[in-house]
Amino acid sequence: MRNAQMAGTAGVGDQIEARGLHGRPSRRGKVVELLGCAGHQHYRVRWDDRHESIVYPSDGVIIIARATARGALAEESD
Repeated sequence: MRNAQMAGTAGVGDQIEARGLHGRPSRRGKVVELLGCAGHQHYRVRWDDRHESIVYPSDGVIIIARATARGALAEESD
């Protein structure tokens, strides 16, 4: 089971999954930079397709902690 949280606080290296619009798949990316100040964080994310954008936490955005993301990969390879 992944340690995922709905819109919250992420750190550099954490994964973000953004739920897609109706009929579109979810997107996944990696946080590469923290922006904003405490209570108003947003993130520069490098998506799996290699482009970058700024993401503000909201409904439909799931943060997957870095250590847990590594653990999930190890479990999948077993």
